[in-house]
Amino acid sequence: MGKWSKDSKTNVASMDGNDFRSNEKSTTVSDASAGKGKIEFLGDDGSTKVLKDNVPLDKGAVVDATKMSVKALRQFMKDSIQRAKDEGVLFSLHMKATMMKVSDPIIFGHCVSVFFEEAFEKHAATFKEIGVNPNNGLGDVYTKIKGLPEDKQKEIEADIKACLDNGPEMAMVDSDKGITNLHVPSDVIIDASMAASIRTSGKMWGPDGKEHDTLALIPDTSYAGIYQSLLTFVEKMANSIRPLWGRYLTWASWHKKRKNMAPTIKLLKLPETER
Repeated sequence: MGKWSKDSKTNVASMDGNDFRSNEKSTTVSDASAGKGKIEFLGDDGSTKVLKDNVPLDKGAVVDATKMSVKALRQFMKDSIQRAKDEGVLFSLHMKATMMKVSDPIIFGHCVSVFFEEAFEKHAATFKEIGVNPNNGLGDVYTKIKGLPEDKQKEIEADIKACLDNGPEMAMVDSDKGITNLHVPSDVIIDASMAASIRTSGKMWGPDGKEHDTLALIPDTSYAGIYQSLLTFVEKMANSIRPLWGRYLTWASWHKKRKNMAPTIKLLKLPETER
C-alpha cells in the first residue's frame, strides 16, 4: 500500500439521478399475471416495438427493469470533465465492459464522444462513412482513419489532440505509447483499475509517465458508493497506522570461545531490497 497524502484529491464521481439505480423498478408476478409476457420498446412518438416475445412469467417470479438517461449521463460526463480540469486531477472512467456487455460499452462510447465532442461533431460525416463507433474507443478512430487521405487523417488527429490539450489530463493505460483510458473499453476494468489505484495511494498514471490523483468516473450509483467509501477508509487507515520500516530476523550465533557455548541473540535489519 502506497503512502497517502493528506491533501489527496482523488475521488469517485457518479450521477446524482436518472441512472440505473434510481430508475429501477420491480414487481412480483401474481397468479393472475402469470403466463407469457413480452418486452416492448415505447418510443417518444407512442410507437411500440417488440424486443422479445413469449417470455415465461411464473407466479412468484420477480421482474426487474431499469433505464439510464443518455441526456443526464452526457451532462454528468461534461460536468466531470470540467471538474477534473478545475481540480487539476486526472480524468478516468472505470467500467466493466467485458461483463456488462450491453450497457457498459454504450456508456463508454458516450464518454468518448463527450470528451472528444468537438472532433466528433466536426467530422461526423466522415466518421459515419468509415464506420467509426465510439463504443469501441478512441483506438477505433485511429484505426479507421488510416484509410483516409493523409491530409484528412492529420486534420482529425490534430482535432483529437486539441480536445486532449484543452481538457483535463487523461489517465493512461500506457503513457509511453500514448494509450489513454478511453482507447479500448476492455483496457480499464473497474475490478482491477480501482484496486490498482487504491494500492498506489489513489493515483493513476498520467501522460507524463508519473502518478497523479484522479477523478474516477463510475456513472451508475449502484456500486460507485462502495469505491468512494473504500477510498475514504483506506486513506484514513493508511495515515493512522504507524508504518512498518522493515522486518527483523532473529538468529543465534554461537561463540565457540565461551565454555558454556551460550548463544548470543542478534537482530538484523533486512536490506531495503529484501523487505
